[in-house]
This record gives sequence, C-alpha cells and structure tokens, in this order.
Amino acid sequence: MGSLPQRRHAGPAASSEKVHSSAGLYRYWFRKGVQQIVYLPHFLSWTILGGIVITQLLSPSQGLVNLALKGMGMEPVYFMTEASMARAIVVLAGIWKDMGWGTVVYLAAMTAISPSLYESASLDGAGKFKQLLYITLPGIVPVIITLFLLRIGHFLDFGFERIWVFQNASNVSVLEIFDTYIYKAGLQQGRYSYTTAVGLFKSVVGFLLLYGGNILSRKTTGESLY
Repeated sequence: MGSLPQRRHAGPAASSEKVHSSAGLYRYWFRKGVQQIVYLPHFLSWTILGGIVITQLLSPSQGLVNLALKGMGMEPVYFMTEASMARAIVVLAGIWKDMGWGTVVYLAAMTAISPSLYESASLDGAGKFKQLLYITLPGIVPVIITLFLLRIGHFLDFGFERIWVFQNASNVSVLEIFDTYIYKAGLQQGRYSYTTAVGLFKSVVGFLLLYGGNILSRKTTGESLY
C-alpha cells in the first residue's frame, strides 16, 4: 500500500519573505499616496482646491475634519464663518498647494551636492543634523536666494483667486487684500482712477522690495538675480 503524500509546510524563510513582500507593497502604496496628496494640488486651480477644502475637508456636515470631531463627541465647527480661523485656513491651503513644487525644486538642488561630502562628514563623525547644517543648507543657498528674490516682489500680491474662493460676509474683515479691494472698488463701484493708483502703488512697492532684496543678497551671500 503506497504511502500518503506528505504536506509541505512553508518554512520560516518563506514566511519571512511573505511578510517583507507585504511590508514593501504597503510602503509602495503609502509612498504613492503621499506623493499624490502633496504634488497634485499644485496642478489644480484655486477654484478646485478651494472647493475641496471647503466642501470635503471643512464642511460642517460632510467635511472630514468635522466628521472626525463628531467621532470624538465634539460639536462641528463652522470654520469658514469664523474670522479668527480664516487666515490660518488660507495660509495652510497655500502651503499645501505649493508644497509639492517646492519639494521638487529643493530635491533637485540637493542632488547637485556631491555625495562624497556626506561620506567624508560621516567618517569624521558628523551626524545627520550637522550634515544638514554644514553641507545641505550651504549647498542649496543659491536656490533659496533665487526663489526668495523671485517672490519678494509679490509680497503685496497674495492672489485674487486664492482669497476670493474663501472670502464670505463672515470673514471679509480679515481676508480683504489689495486684489479683492481693487476688484470691488474698481469693477463694482466704478472707481477706476483710484484703483489704478492702488495698483501702481503695489507695483512700485514690489519693485523696491525686489531691488533692495537683490542688493542685500549680493552683499551678504554673493548671490543675486542680476
């Protein structure tokens, strides 16, 4: 009478390989998910991003933030009608929108730093923080200065669309900027000469900021736009 076939059991090596494979798959999808959340907003208009923030994140009835608050037994918060929260919401939304592009720019600048510098610093006993302080930051200073100078001329130009999608009667007192004021006074009230002067004032201040910032940067770091 023939012997019955013996069942083969997966050994520890096979089980370990399966665990590592699952962990690797989880890390892959987690990384992809984070990349989509960070990079995608840069390619969306403020109208779309504002709609996502207001209706999908902060809505009192279906927003994810308020659903989480309700799950913890708390009352929903009407974020967009709270003037004290409006500025923080706009700033955080702007950080979210520009985070992906800034990450790409600075990562590209970091790839230009020679890996041998990090290897030498590691052999000399420098930790990650000291490598960041003495190698990474000095290596990306030109990019930081260039981006700063490109933005300094727009300090008074916060963006009409960025504010308009979040502005309402409850928070207009803290979300009124030059762009929305010019729109209301110029197009809605017909004060064209006055709003032209306001726009010219913005341009002059932006030019002076750029010119002064460029001189200061050249004297302190040696980096400048021209």
